[in-house]
Amino acid sequence: MSAGLFGLLDDVAAIARLAAASVDDVGAAAGRATTKAAGVVVDDTAVTPQYVHGLAAERELPIVKKIAFGSIRNKLFIILPLALALSQWLPDLLPVILMIGGTFLAYEGAHKVWGMVAGHHDHDRPAAEVGPEAEKKMVAGAVRTDLILSAEIMVIALDEVADESFWSRLAILVVVAFAITIAVYGVVALIVKMDDAGLLLTQRPSAFAQRLGRGLVDAMPKLLAVISVVGTVAMLWVGGHILLVNLAEVGWWHAPYDWVHHVEEDVDHAVDVSVLGSTLAWLVNTFFSALAGLLVGAVVLAVVQLLPFGKGHGDDEVHGAAAPDDDAAAPPPPTP
Repeated sequence: MSAGLFGLLDDVAAIARLAAASVDDVGAAAGRATTKAAGVVVDDTAVTPQYVHGLAAERELPIVKKIAFGSIRNKLFIILPLALALSQWLPDLLPVILMIGGTFLAYEGAHKVWGMVAGHHDHDRPAAEVGPEAEKKMVAGAVRTDLILSAEIMVIALDEVADESFWSRLAILVVVAFAITIAVYGVVALIVKMDDAGLLLTQRPSAFAQRLGRGLVDAMPKLLAVISVVGTVAMLWVGGHILLVNLAEVGWWHAPYDWVHHVEEDVDHAVDVSVLGSTLAWLVNTFFSALAGLLVGAVVLAVVQLLPFGKGHGDDEVHGAAAPDDDAAAPPPPTP
């Protein structure tokens, strides 16, 4: 009896060790996949704060929460089933889908660069003029934009773990979906409340707290500007890199990727310090990937602008954000 009990305990311990190892493997693979999609994650973080810019302070976090829940629904109930089905039965389509997504990212990055060069600015939206219907439209616009960015994140992550079994892929992508959503919208929540925290600090009796509060308030516009630039560069870099790698992978055009890879290796070998060489090589790869993304994006942008539906694109929308609704934003007429 005792021998049987100890044997059962040994079996339970073995199963527990196997489960722990599986969890570790899933966590490690999810970490690699999330890192691979970091460029799009940065852009997702850079895009979202614009949806709550100008809103009343008490409405900022509820709207971020609504967008976050919409993002989770996008990842788990739309993107994940489609991505897993493709990887299971049509894996050869994944590089093509990645290239379509890379082209879109390059186009959006080029569009943002053109907006900076041409001096286009977002429409101001006074907080007092935004009602429930306008909020619904803003959330819907944010969730639509998130669908595209989340699809790219999940497909990039799936490509990183394509050799895993079906159930491992499912577990890894679920972890990636939650980890990225929590990270992105947690950071967004901190960003949009930074100025409110600063204002509270300015009301403290401590001179240090007041200086810190004023610094936070003053830093908010600069931080958003930096995040926007970093997000644009990330879009061009990720979009260009996806195109270069997958064009070579499907055998359509090897020359661009081979040349960039050759230059990257030359830089790495030319520097004696391994860490510095690897860093410079990565920067070279990033630079040429971003340049490729900018060139492809500029071509797509020019073509889109020539099409009837492309004229004026971006004047009333910024990266998927809905322009304010005139009827919803307009104050009610005075009562006679």
